[in-house]
Amino acid sequence: MQSTPEGTAELQAQLYERAAQSLGAMLVERIRIAPDAQAFLYPDKDENWLEMTWTEVGERAFAFAAALLAHGLAPEDRVSIIAKTRIEWALADYGIALAGCATTTIYPNTQVGDVNYILSDSDTRLAVAEDWSQVEKITAHHELDDVIDTIVVMDGNSDGGRVVTFEDFLAQGRDYLEAHPTSVNDRLAATTKDSLATLIYTSGTTGQPKGVRLKHGAWTFLTESVELMELVTPDLLAYLWLPLSHSFGKSMMAFQVKYGFRTAIDGRIDRIVENLGIVKPSFMCGVPRIFEKVRAAMLTGDTSRGIKGRIAHWSFAQGYRSVPYRLAGKPLPPLLAARFAVADKLVFSKLREQMGGNIRFMISGAAKLSPQVQKWFYAAGIIVVEGYGMTETATVNAVNHYKTPAFGSLGAPIPGLEVKVADDGEVLMRAPLVMDGYHKKPEATAEVLEPDGWLHTGDIGYLGDDGGLRITDRKKDLMKTSGGKYVAPAKVEAALMANIPYIEQAIAVGDGHKYIGALLVLDRDLLMKWGHNHGHAKATYEELTREPRIRASIDKYVAKANEHLERWETVKQYAILDTQLTVESGAVTESLKIKRRNVIAMYQDIVDGLFDDNADKEAGSEN
Repeated sequence: MQSTPEGTAELQAQLYERAAQSLGAMLVERIRIAPDAQAFLYPDKDENWLEMTWTEVGERAFAFAAALLAHGLAPEDRVSIIAKTRIEWALADYGIALAGCATTTIYPNTQVGDVNYILSDSDTRLAVAEDWSQVEKITAHHELDDVIDTIVVMDGNSDGGRVVTFEDFLAQGRDYLEAHPTSVNDRLAATTKDSLATLIYTSGTTGQPKGVRLKHGAWTFLTESVELMELVTPDLLAYLWLPLSHSFGKSMMAFQVKYGFRTAIDGRIDRIVENLGIVKPSFMCGVPRIFEKVRAAMLTGDTSRGIKGRIAHWSFAQGYRSVPYRLAGKPLPPLLAARFAVADKLVFSKLREQMGGNIRFMISGAAKLSPQVQKWFYAAGIIVVEGYGMTETATVNAVNHYKTPAFGSLGAPIPGLEVKVADDGEVLMRAPLVMDGYHKKPEATAEVLEPDGWLHTGDIGYLGDDGGLRITDRKKDLMKTSGGKYVAPAKVEAALMANIPYIEQAIAVGDGHKYIGALLVLDRDLLMKWGHNHGHAKATYEELTREPRIRASIDKYVAKANEHLERWETVKQYAILDTQLTVESGAVTESLKIKRRNVIAMYQDIVDGLFDDNADKEAGSEN
């Protein structure tokens, strides 16, 4: 059985001992250390970027906390936030921590029924909503009227009763603080590492979402651990677009308070590229699809054809040749160094400039990132490293350091995190950052959390010779062909995503069949652009998915993807879906993870068609 080195448990105890009592205590300490330092950059309604110091953050957060006390909220009472990532989300979350209450996170694209479930299951006392469309998801359920007597709306007007504006709520808090000047500090002093900090509902890829209970000590231990890695420093500027409803985004907020780096905050995905050019951040965290889309745009854009295409192709050839030397820290041979310098000037520097020009590194998490995508960015002088974690373990459990990148590796487990690999390949973890359990679900908790604190992650993986963690797939997702070969869907899907620039999603299928098939969903924007450039400007998305030239093109890309897979993993048949997968249809979660079983059930006829007699004969001819 593989496991982390001896002494990990002792280091864990030391880190937990010196960790702050709470997230609120960390915020107060940050304000004391650097009261006038810039904390946030954020856009106003006119797209002007404004600044906010830590003192200004503290004033608003204390006011929000005091307003919660004025409304009678007790320690660990739940306050739900349903909004995109924005400055008000962060301020509300800080205020909730200072008041000793617990934040319940809800994705803004969550459907009305699930909003009701989360609010009810969490016993939410007060809600914060982005706008009236989110307010109406709450007020649609009258059984909650007596439980949630106040809704704070970020954008929009008060209704004169139950719904109050964000600024009016802060004003209530300031009035309460004037009358009770020690109230927030008193509540903060009573909040400990064992106090509930966050209730984050999992995406629910296999059923109803479960509320993950994370204590203050989980987050503060995490910040102490990652600090030892010297991954980020106070001089950096982060770009935060990650959903704060997700634990990945929440961890970034905790790191910011602990380490003091600045953050440009804006959760609008359609503004990412433009905003990178404006704020010029030092680093950014994202999900694999963001990096795949940047690469796909380059591979299918104007620079992929004609003289520009030939220059880009030549430049990346030099970049790829430079990779082994740069990874090993060796100087490039003179001729290659000269060619790489030209490639950098002609292509790579322009790509980096599109991303602001100051990016030192980027971290990908929440799903598997293809090593091919990592290598493509590295060839261009942009470092993208991979991290691993899960909601049940406060998100960050392993990170590949940007100074020593290794394609395909998640890096070593963070300091103080005990990791062991069971005989069946499942990865288990133990540390104070592990959840307290699933809210109101003792049976579900017992299924994954052992009495001695070991959490069964449900992921299959191993610790490499370099100590780096590698995850191959979800334990429940492994497919077994009729020939007895086990296939990890994530590996197949990553190969498809890395090699087919026109696709948005890929779902590998084939459990119990002779070979592997796939369902492919095309990227709407890229497909419509292709149609416009190839004489089909009036064609619909659905019509373009059936265009023979698209099929012929994807045939070639699938063949390329298969070169990166073992023989028994290769995709023999695939189908292009004529619709996209949506939250509303039940095909993906609010965090856009594919609900594999749902998708297969929805398209069962198409899946069956990939393995009928005619398909078998066609696939057999390819072997």
